[in-house]
Amino acid sequence: MNDITVYTDGGCTGNPGPGGWAAVLLYDGNEVRLSGGEESTTNNKMELTAVIKALSHINENSDLRNRKVEIFTDSQYVKNGLTQWIFNWIRNGWKTAAKKPVKNKEFWLALKNEADKLELMWNWVKGHSGDEYNELCDSLVEEERLKFS
Repeated sequence: MNDITVYTDGGCTGNPGPGGWAAVLLYDGNEVRLSGGEESTTNNKMELTAVIKALSHINENSDLRNRKVEIFTDSQYVKNGLTQWIFNWIRNGWKTAAKKPVKNKEFWLALKNEADKLELMWNWVKGHSGDEYNELCDSLVEEERLKFS
């Protein structure tokens, strides 16, 4: 079985404001595009939603769920949150190092639930740097955001 490559992006205008999320999944010669948006949201919520939706799509498809997944995101917040910070948040009762409640806890729980079912490799890609699929995700995010503007 071939691996799955996933690109994700999310953003909004105003923070909070109208926003969108997008994911592009590449596997078996297919390019699957997922996207959506909200009238009032934040950049971080949309970045998290993009990965949650992509991983959920994989977990819901029996032909995909046992494959290795390589994720490319331009969000250090998402990548570092799930690969580094979340362990301390859980240990500290969902409090940050500054003893404040972790923002977007429900999104982090949903992401961890989906991620724990898969073998993931995380990559950070610089946004707006010409990466074909990062740029595609960015344009899908913009399309979704504009639906609420």
